[in-house]
Amino acid sequence: MLCEKIAVQLVSNLPTEEKRREEKKRKREKEETRREEKRREEKRREEKRKRRKKKKKKRGKRKKKKRKEKKKEKRRRDKVRREEKRKEEKRREEKRREEKRREEKRREEKEKQ
Repeated sequence: MLCEKIAVQLVSNLPTEEKRREEKKRKREKEETRREEKRREEKRREEKRKRRKKKKKKRGKRKKKKRKEKKKEKRRRDKVRREEKRKEEKRREEKRREEKRREEKRREEKEKQ
């Protein structure tokens, strides 16, 4: 009689035990998917961070290049300006010399007369 009761109890407990197992399995799977999702999200964030860093680095390089180009251009302009000033100064000097020569010639002409 007791054996039968225990047997009946065991048989009646079977579905609940199975349900419990199923529930545990479901929880485990849910937890695993949650972890997997978290991992994927973290990976995505990391990739985003890397891309941003790379972009920033590129931007910095571009800015540096631009500054370098500007400096180069400024140096070139300054050089041209200096060259033009030098030429202008030479021209003025030449004009002064020419004027002095003319003045000398005039004096000589006046002295002869």
